[in-house]
Amino acid sequence: MTAIRLMLVDDHPVVREGYRRLLERTPGYTVVAEADDAASAYQAYRRARPDVVIMDLSLPGVGGIEALRHIRQWDRRARVLVFTMHGGTGFAMKAFEAGAAGYVTKSSDAAELVAAVATVARGGRALSDDVAQALAAERLAHPASSLDDLGPRETEILCLLASGWAAEEIADALNLSLKTVRNYHYQIKAKVGARTDAQLVWLAIDAGLVTAATVDVSHAGEDGKGLPCPRR
Repeated sequence: MTAIRLMLVDDHPVVREGYRRLLERTPGYTVVAEADDAASAYQAYRRARPDVVIMDLSLPGVGGIEALRHIRQWDRRARVLVFTMHGGTGFAMKAFEAGAAGYVTKSSDAAELVAAVATVARGGRALSDDVAQALAAERLAHPASSLDDLGPRETEILCLLASGWAAEEIADALNLSLKTVRNYHYQIKAKVGARTDAQLVWLAIDAGLVTAATVDVSHAGEDGKGLPCPRR
């Protein structure tokens, strides 16, 4: 049987080593490439052409959603399994919109990750039980969200704005012009019906894109400034 060739994307070397050992103990799995940020993930994918990419969302710089988008733009057949600490349904939905084939949280059992890799490698979709239950509960409680109409890029920028990033910082991180970022900012407000940046922060928290624990909501004034900048 041909081995399933894997690429690991996580910014912690010790974490990658742990996942490598876990996965390579599974017959038929072999790790052929690793990366620690979005840019190196894109380059490593082009060199190694793995069958499945296992990617964290919390990467330095632009983050995992952007890395996922770049890889999928280059290869529409790329199979990317997101493996992350973020259990928020907002992150899961936007990861799938960006092209992810699976979403598993790091709080899941090791066996769940191994099984998800096999599912994604076969061309299926994988979702860890905790996120599946959260998605079902959210859909029952909130049938529709004002953020549902946002695209992956708009969601990425909303997350950064809600985390306190200035427009200039976002432009640098995402390789966009300052004018483009400001246009996105305006479009996001228009789509979600927010008049102020403070409202954007609360919407992002409600959708699970950021959490009240990582955002100092007591400083979320009318302009949304003074917020910390948590890892995504």
